[in-house]
Amino acid sequence: MSEISELAAEAEKLDAADELAALRERFVLDDVVYLDGNSLGALPAGVPARVEDVVRRQWGELRIRSWEESGWWTAPERIGDRIAPLLGAAAGQIVVGDSTSVNVFKALVAAVRMAGEDDGAGRAHGVGRESGAGRGSGADRDEILVDATTFPTDGYIAESAARMTGCALRPVVPAEMPAALGDRTAAVLLNHVDYRTGRLHDLPALTAAAHQAGAYVVWDLCHSAGALPVGLDEHGVDLAVGCTYKYLNGGPGSPAFLYVRHGLQDRFDSPLPGWNSHAEPFGMRPAYAPASGAPRGRVGTPDILSLLALEAALDVWDGVSVEAVRAKSLALTDFFLRCVGEYVPDGRVESLTPAAHAERGSQVALRCDDAGDVMKRLIERGVVGDFRAPDVLRFGFTPLYVGFADVERAARVLGETLV
Repeated sequence: MSEISELAAEAEKLDAADELAALRERFVLDDVVYLDGNSLGALPAGVPARVEDVVRRQWGELRIRSWEESGWWTAPERIGDRIAPLLGAAAGQIVVGDSTSVNVFKALVAAVRMAGEDDGAGRAHGVGRESGAGRGSGADRDEILVDATTFPTDGYIAESAARMTGCALRPVVPAEMPAALGDRTAAVLLNHVDYRTGRLHDLPALTAAAHQAGAYVVWDLCHSAGALPVGLDEHGVDLAVGCTYKYLNGGPGSPAFLYVRHGLQDRFDSPLPGWNSHAEPFGMRPAYAPASGAPRGRVGTPDILSLLALEAALDVWDGVSVEAVRAKSLALTDFFLRCVGEYVPDGRVESLTPAAHAERGSQVALRCDDAGDVMKRLIERGVVGDFRAPDVLRFGFTPLYVGFADVERAARVLGETLV
């Protein structure tokens, strides 16, 4: 049996044994191998009918009555509670709305403000702080550490937040973050998974290190939400943000989420107070009084059409555990790397994604000299990934709808393209 037929036969067996294989039917798919779910998830099959109902009945017939009768007003928190189990969070800590960029800004500025309120004894505001680990007084904390490899927008937001709060901004690679922390550190902004390489950073250890130094930590979960267990509550994460259009399949531009841990909600001081986060939103008071709980993270009128499309998309998660998704993700990426090793000519690509499971997200990034042209040729042949300048091919693996036969085909076409 040829090398190609052996791997194809193995893929067929793996698909037959896959306990998540039937979930593929919950999506609108064709014969294209779609490996770009780390940029935009596929369309869940139940979304079009739900959106039509929202437009034709809720908006078209009920009109303004839908704010109450159709539950529009409570959608940001209700949908947040649906996302919460996928992130290892209890209900009442996540609000959905705005973009990831806006939520990064809210979370980071709020983190600096909370740090400024803390006393020199390291007031109990997070894991590691209950023992008085933070030594610097709030007034001394005038530095923000940011992931030096972060998605560019996070860096832009961090720079603006630093100027706004009078802090110094220091970019540091995640591996060096613990050594860089100090008495001046107010807040840390980190990515759970590196968007370019797919490297998974150690959220528990880095969170603990930040807390030991008396700092607050903000996690960007854009490339891990819906792809792997996060454990927000378990690991005492302070604040987290993330998008919903990647592994959560919420649709293009679907609203992002903001997580504020229960113990911090009464101290969360948003730099973007709006009428939707007011304690009496319809009181139209001239003075701002923040709402209690997760609604404190709201700003303006919710984007209802996108919110309810996302809510419908989350139905695909019914009966699905993140742990099972993670197990399949690792199996898919392992198999892909193995097939690439068999099909692609030696020296033609270099994997930037760690081989170790503990350091790998749900994507594989391959360095290739002519990556832009290669990706164009792959897409022409029905294998869709994406290109990141200057030389990276990215392939995202969404276990809810990607199978092992897809993986084998993608690697085989890549090998044929690179001959």
